[in-house]
Amino acid sequence: MHSPDFLKEVMETDPPMVHYTKYRMGKGEYFKLALLAAVFFGFLGFLFYQNLAVALLMSLAGLLFPRFQRKKILEKRKRELGMQFKEAMASLSSSLAAGRSIENSFREVVIDLKLLYPDPTASIIFEFEIINRRVKNGETIEKAVSDFAARSGVEDIVNFADVFQTCKRTGGDLVEVIRRTSEIIGEKIAMQQDIEVMISQKRFESNILSIIPLGMILLLEISASDYMAPLYVWGSLGPLIMTGCLGILGAAYWISRQIMDIKV
Repeated sequence: MHSPDFLKEVMETDPPMVHYTKYRMGKGEYFKLALLAAVFFGFLGFLFYQNLAVALLMSLAGLLFPRFQRKKILEKRKRELGMQFKEAMASLSSSLAAGRSIENSFREVVIDLKLLYPDPTASIIFEFEIINRRVKNGETIEKAVSDFAARSGVEDIVNFADVFQTCKRTGGDLVEVIRRTSEIIGEKIAMQQDIEVMISQKRFESNILSIIPLGMILLLEISASDYMAPLYVWGSLGPLIMTGCLGILGAAYWISRQIMDIKV
């Protein structure tokens, strides 16, 4: 499903296409993410140092957050496209097995996909319509598929395009190739979903463990401010200790993300 910024990006190209390895964040989206991140980092700065100047300085780190979020958006877009491509391959395999030509099968895929994805702006429907339009305008279907693969940045689609182009060139068994491709992609996505289910609880626990220390510091500052006061005296070891604690919490969060970032 496309966002307004995605659709704007598509319509500004000729012919209207999009690169799934690129994402241009709108000003409104960038400002919203930067503001939320700035508030969070400013809160951390005040929580750990009780100093407004440091809090304002740390809040500037929020300006960098949209860059990291852009990477997550791209990964999510490519993951959704890969799952939709699996359904497209299953439909394409069925059409070819029924005896239709490759061009007619690609047109039939769009009809099937619209039943699965009622939203007409779904990425895979959009891309297959582009392929069919380019074929209708006289381009070879393998060139249209290869262009889609290059823009997708999805490994499964790139591999399929390479095999598809080779089969068309050498007269290979397209029905068997597409059937096997559909099976492999399906098995891969099923494995990814199983892994995601297994680590979802651990990810939730990791998030809770990251928040608890902040809650404990806030609780101590409210209930035992005299006890915490020496840690906020500039010129003493207090700020250094708090900086070390903040660094440890940040490193622990980063390591936990890396451990749970499992790619199949």
